[in-house]
Amino acid sequence: MQMTSDANAPWLIAGLGNPGPGYAMNRHNVGFMVADLLAERMGGTFKRSGKAQAQVVEGRFGSPGPASRRVVLAKPMSYMNLSGGPLTALRDFYKVPTANIVAIHDELDIDYGTLRLKLGGGDNGHNGLKSMTKAMGSDYHRVRFGIGRPPGRMQVADFVLKDFSSAERKELDYLVDRAADAVECLVTEGLERAQSAYNS
Repeated sequence: MQMTSDANAPWLIAGLGNPGPGYAMNRHNVGFMVADLLAERMGGTFKRSGKAQAQVVEGRFGSPGPASRRVVLAKPMSYMNLSGGPLTALRDFYKVPTANIVAIHDELDIDYGTLRLKLGGGDNGHNGLKSMTKAMGSDYHRVRFGIGRPPGRMQVADFVLKDFSSAERKELDYLVDRAADAVECLVTEGLERAQSAYNS
């Protein structure tokens, strides 16, 4: 079900992470953190969807008027490596073009706190993206939040499932806020404008 972008079509903004309090502050859950902040900004609360194994909030980005965009924020509740199933179900239910889907996720190959926005591309070993791409193709937007590489000989799986360090947490609120700004800019002003403002 490949669809092209349409100015009136809704956007599906997916924060990627793992459900449950034990994962809440993990590096792998930064997508959930950004989605939670976006929901707060819209004045909404995540509720379990009747259409998919996910929590959703519906609202709008942008000032009231023609530039305002209808948005469905989603947090898959299926665990990271199965994110594609719930998001495909939401895409189909809300009739969202693939070009109007945004995945917010942690990225190992970027320094901590650095943002990179792009459309399409590979999954770079990220299980959430792997699942999404398998389910819906790769032509969706990504907001990549840098978490850096594991220190020493620590395994990648251990690193991403550890909480942010105390040093990282000092900046985390600011960085999550900036990532949320980048998502809003992407949806309301387009990828090029968002890249030029936020690709650090």
